[in-house]
Amino acid sequence: MPSLLLQILVTPVLASLLIFLTRRTLGRFAGWIAALALTYTAGLVTLVGAKVYGGKVVTEEYLLIAPDIRLGLMADGLSLPTLGVVCLLCAALAFYSIRYVEHRVELLYADESGSIQLSYYARFFYLFLFFPTGFIGTILSTNLVSIYFFLEVLTIALFFLMAYFGYQERVRTAFISLAWGIIGALLFLTASLIVYSQLETLEISALHRLAGQRFVTGTIALFLVSLMMKLALVPFHVWMPRVHAEHPTCIAGLLAVYANLALYLIVRILVMSLGVDFQPFGVPLMALALFTMVYGSLLTLAQTDIKRLAACSTISQIAYSVLGLGALTSASVEGGMFFFLSHIMGKTLFFSTAGIVVYTTGIRDMRKLGGLARKMPVTATLWIIGCMMLSGFPPFSSFTAEWIMFTGVFERGLINSPFSIVIAIGGLLAIMLTVAYSFGSARKIFFGPINPELEQRDLSDPSWTMTGPLFVVAGTSIVLGLYPRFVMDLFHRIIGGM
Repeated sequence: MPSLLLQILVTPVLASLLIFLTRRTLGRFAGWIAALALTYTAGLVTLVGAKVYGGKVVTEEYLLIAPDIRLGLMADGLSLPTLGVVCLLCAALAFYSIRYVEHRVELLYADESGSIQLSYYARFFYLFLFFPTGFIGTILSTNLVSIYFFLEVLTIALFFLMAYFGYQERVRTAFISLAWGIIGALLFLTASLIVYSQLETLEISALHRLAGQRFVTGTIALFLVSLMMKLALVPFHVWMPRVHAEHPTCIAGLLAVYANLALYLIVRILVMSLGVDFQPFGVPLMALALFTMVYGSLLTLAQTDIKRLAACSTISQIAYSVLGLGALTSASVEGGMFFFLSHIMGKTLFFSTAGIVVYTTGIRDMRKLGGLARKMPVTATLWIIGCMMLSGFPPFSSFTAEWIMFTGVFERGLINSPFSIVIAIGGLLAIMLTVAYSFGSARKIFFGPINPELEQRDLSDPSWTMTGPLFVVAGTSIVLGLYPRFVMDLFHRIIGGM
């Protein structure tokens, strides 16, 4: 098939355009079109994966605006696993959203006519599809300005999806999200322009020529700050609890990808291209990651709102991968990337299950819940699986990822920096906080005495279109946990020689 990477990129765009143009007649088929288009995209990724596993690097290049601003696309051992997991999550959440969005539209726009409700339903899905477009473009792009463009696509898609789908509080939160996203992207663009001023190119493949030059430290710092704003590391975390708790719950997994994708960019742009000059940032980044782990976990433990609980946990979880990147050994960086993929799968399950609870009960305050496992055993099972994935329990991939990552972190400490050992031990101890808030929330929501008001209600697990995709995600995590070489061999091709 010709232009596979371009097909992967444009399929969600074409599906979005189709839904937009037929939004008045398409009705509830909009969700199925989005889900099937993303399933087709995942199939194309599988075809590319067969080539990359065979030892090839798949590249395509298209003229975009000017000779120095090209839409270059590349699938290699670093981008392919990231693309595969992200496309899987996008497809799973599209199926999950079919019934969820229908229910939310009925609640939020109950006073509107049926045609107006259908227009809101279609609006959600044609906006939803710009998330996979932004993710795919960011992952595959080989040009810094192309990456900036796709980062802005994600920021704008999140803004419109929040501002035009929900209540007034969500509109205010959308502007907060927009401001942080634009500032971070503009810092990224500024760093890219500094690169261009020194190298007269915007291609990532040429960044190694910046090594040792006088502007390299400031450029790395500028890239780091812009990406740390996406990662929500302390002190750039303040947007995360509010934005991640107030968007439509069915896109929570996508926002976890949105935040975590900066890790991929740090590896691709800084670690692989400017590794020697990046070394001085390593230990400070590890220390900041440990502080963020602990702070994020304590903040999560203080939450009583089920969505804010899941939102605040993202702050802590992202920091684990940052810890691996900061150690700057092959094992720690490969393990950090593997943990990034494991985290976005676990967070998709954890937050989406929280959405099921809110969808079914209409309650976000965990103090008003309890005993739901009797009425919703499938949902309770999914929540426990999500807790295990976030806490790094075997056989899920997060356990294997943490094992590999911390092996690399301790290796760094033994060779170069004893202080790194202290940070690594602190990171291991911080896992106990993850176990505390995840399984503690499970006890509050699903076990113990049930709320008398809920006892009288006819509550049950939702349809398979919501639960089925989550079990697929959990199954994928188990497969990667038992057979990590599917991912690690590919990562090692690119990262192993650093």
